[in-house]
Amino acid sequence: MARSNERLQPEAPAAFIQAVETLRAARFRSEMHLEEPSAPKRLATFTFALSADVFVDDAEPEPDPDPVATGRLVLLHEPGGHEAWHGDFRLVTYIRASLEPDIGADPMLLPVAWTWLTDALSTRSAPYTAASGTVTRVASEGFGGMAGQSASAEVEIRASWTPLEPDLEPHALAWGDGLTTAAGLLPLPAGVVAMPSLRPRQHRR
Repeated sequence: MARSNERLQPEAPAAFIQAVETLRAARFRSEMHLEEPSAPKRLATFTFALSADVFVDDAEPEPDPDPVATGRLVLLHEPGGHEAWHGDFRLVTYIRASLEPDIGADPMLLPVAWTWLTDALSTRSAPYTAASGTVTRVASEGFGGMAGQSASAEVEIRASWTPLEPDLEPHALAWGDGLTTAAGLLPLPAGVVAMPSLRPRQHRR
């Protein structure tokens, strides 16, 4: 995928362009397939987004597998600051992951899922303030004519926070850690280097 400023508003200030470049500099795990979708314009004057699907290779991989988790990270910028943010930048994320039904029914799932993101921010030394969000569990079970359908569960994390430093690479990496944790992947061993970022996802036919 091309890594240019063409997706950014032409009048974007230098601080915003630099912040975007620090997000693009993040090197994510090979299981994360990233894209730069169009960012929602109504949320702030200047916006930028990353999205990712997480695929896990099985012993017998399917020809057209579904992602085990998907997520989006949106950067918002208001020159001069935004009172509710306590700053002029804001990061907003959405993470959705499939779970085993027994994990989805665990009463501790919601508070634990929130720590997947906050612990990752701490581990990556990504200083922030004014964090807020929700964690939702979704459970499905078939009845009647669909009684034979397997039960399923998902968790959804919606969160936002204000970074306290202009270098947003640690925040992007923390988002990636939270996403892969939600996907059930173990942390990379010490010394293992992640693959380069923004690997184009293979579109399904």
